[in-house]
Amino acid sequence: MLGARSPSKWHAALDKDPVLIAGGGIGGVTTALALAQRQIPVILFEQAQEFSDVGAGIQLSPNCSRVLRSLGLSQELADQGFLPQYTQFRHWHNGKIISETSLGKAAEQAFGAPYYHFHRSDLLNLLVDAAKTHPLIQLNLGCRIDSIEQSEDGVSVLVNKATYSGGCLIGADGIHSKVRETLFGSASPTFTGNVAWRALVPTSSLPKGLIQPAATAWWGPGKHFVHYYVRGGTMVNCVCVVESNDWQEESWSIKGDFTALAAEFADWHPTINTLLANVDKGGLFKWGLFDRPPLPQWSVGKITLLGDACHPTLPFMAQGAAMAIEDAAVIAKCLHQTENPTAAFLQYEKLRKKRTAMIQQLSRRNAKVFHLKGIAAWARNRAAKRAGGSTMNKLYGYDALNVVINSKKAGQKVKEQSKEDQRKTNERAN
Repeated sequence: MLGARSPSKWHAALDKDPVLIAGGGIGGVTTALALAQRQIPVILFEQAQEFSDVGAGIQLSPNCSRVLRSLGLSQELADQGFLPQYTQFRHWHNGKIISETSLGKAAEQAFGAPYYHFHRSDLLNLLVDAAKTHPLIQLNLGCRIDSIEQSEDGVSVLVNKATYSGGCLIGADGIHSKVRETLFGSASPTFTGNVAWRALVPTSSLPKGLIQPAATAWWGPGKHFVHYYVRGGTMVNCVCVVESNDWQEESWSIKGDFTALAAEFADWHPTINTLLANVDKGGLFKWGLFDRPPLPQWSVGKITLLGDACHPTLPFMAQGAAMAIEDAAVIAKCLHQTENPTAAFLQYEKLRKKRTAMIQQLSRRNAKVFHLKGIAAWARNRAAKRAGGSTMNKLYGYDALNVVINSKKAGQKVKEQSKEDQRKTNERAN
């Protein structure tokens, strides 16, 4: 399934020292596939007993779908994904379209890859199935990393009282990253004042034609509502975000109360209330949205971070998973082309930090923009009609597969890497 390439110089030294990956989510498994495609062996550790992704829908814009297609997954994506024809923003009460931008064939022609809607678990299963068949990837479930130590020879991790060694370690272990904590200590997130609800609605329970083949966001005062098709159009994914002053827990798996959700949107457009009346109440969840500022540093020696572990992104740009998938492509290319993993990680970090910080900042801004009231909302609506195209170009035109690696400059950076950083890493691990 994955196209093989000639082994890198570094791979020759990795026959017995594979890349270790902490985390078996979308970012971690995509990274494993991207490395294996370049003939770099991988050992991946997932602490859960099975591969599963909490959440419902996910939007795969062209900037990340091109990465997944490059891994030989084009047919699987086409078979299981839903192709929206456009994206639109609507008025919360009267349903008037504020702004609309074409997707479908137009997006693929413009950006060289399609825009898909997926159920998160379907996407992860697709990736895991590909990883299971690759001889260079070893997947380990029920394996929580207890401690990490690095030396001049590589990195070792303690997992379930057993020690595994590798040439380097990539922490793709999410927003509560053990690897990040080992490198940089713990840090408390900031509650954004927003609580999100997620739910699925069977398309068969809705009036025919009620939901258009689009990624639709309804903007309202102090809240917004997003819906789009998943699972080939058989389900509608709904995400509802409401401003709230009271929230304590950072979790994706808290059961939501339907009566409370329905009350929040009782005076909204009839389409919204029809969706809510038909949600799967047993699958209704809510979570508080917490924010973290961009990390000033992602890597220490032969250990680095990826995805939510280093740049968690609020869901107001639909780019969180896309950033992790882009990371996977860039880090694989850096490790393939740069002989020293420390140099490769510094180059990866340099190539990715500016873009991911921009996405974090835009997502943070949208948390306010989506919920404007009165004259501010009126001004926003007028501006939205002009802004759609430029925003899409900035997001979707990025090509993680063709970033330029400067191996010589990365090698010089390694000499500046502080041995004190490595000593502190080992101290925290112990």
